[in-house]
Amino acid sequence: MANTRSAKKAARQAVRRTEVNKARRSRVRSYVRKVEEAIAAGDQAAARAALEDAQPELMRGAQKKVLHKNAAARKVSRLSKRVKSMTS
Repeated sequence: MANTRSAKKAARQAVRRTEVNKARRSRVRSYVRKVEEAIAAGDQAAARAALEDAQPELMRGAQKKVLHKNAAARKVSRLSKRVKSMTS
């Protein structure tokens, strides 16, 4: 366990940041799941709308260091490719 005042404070901050990051990661996954579900249902309009909502959320996750920026870009790219390939 932390002994110094600064180490105790750092431990408290780490707990707080972990909660924030966990919530943010969960939020990103929820948005991605909505796109996946719309693709699976075959609804291109809903998939497009869900992708438009998911893209800024993924990029925000990358900006806040919850996801690596290349991982976020890759996810957006692959999702948009799948949405575009759906037959209207």
